[in-house]
Amino acid sequence: MVITVEMPGERAKHAWRAELLARRAVVSAADRANEAIALAAAAGCLGARAWVCAYVPVDAEPGSTAMLDALLAGGARVLLPVTGPPGPLSWGEYTGTDSLRRARFGLLEPTGAVLPPTTVGRAELILVPALAVDRRGVRLGRGAGYYDRTLSAARADARLVAVVRDDELVDRLPEEPHDLRMGWALTPHGGLRQLGGNSIAE
Repeated sequence: MVITVEMPGERAKHAWRAELLARRAVVSAADRANEAIALAAAAGCLGARAWVCAYVPVDAEPGSTAMLDALLAGGARVLLPVTGPPGPLSWGEYTGTDSLRRARFGLLEPTGAVLPPTTVGRAELILVPALAVDRRGVRLGRGAGYYDRTLSAARADARLVAVVRDDELVDRLPEEPHDLRMGWALTPHGGLRQLGGNSIAE
């Protein structure tokens, strides 16, 4: 018999995930659409970046492909995750919605060449999906660990931005030693906020 030992911090994360997913499930379609428009506008104000790693929001995640199109319009090369076995994420280039296909876990991924996980090291800006992030920068994901394994290869000066709804920027989340903190949060109505402080990015 195999006994799985779950750490107290992970039990707390399970409770947070359940609550946050339940909250997202009752957000109206109109509110989601308005938040997606606001996030696209906010993404367009992030400034010129040569390389950006991002993702396609799915299901109840805040945002839409309009956020990616805003980054493209700003002159960035936009890379999206390509999932595989558990481990660091590979990447593919986003050139518009026509370049996307259905993939594992209901995700949308680029149809072009697959770039290695080390490609994340070229990105100056990395938009990271999250269920919540706290004001210290602690991020709560879905628990699969893909981003924990990926972001260790990011460049030291890359801007790590958790994309969440406004009420998902919280005071404090449970943290474990392997958790990598975010430097920023992007929310529909709050815009880009630096974490660990109260300043708004220029």
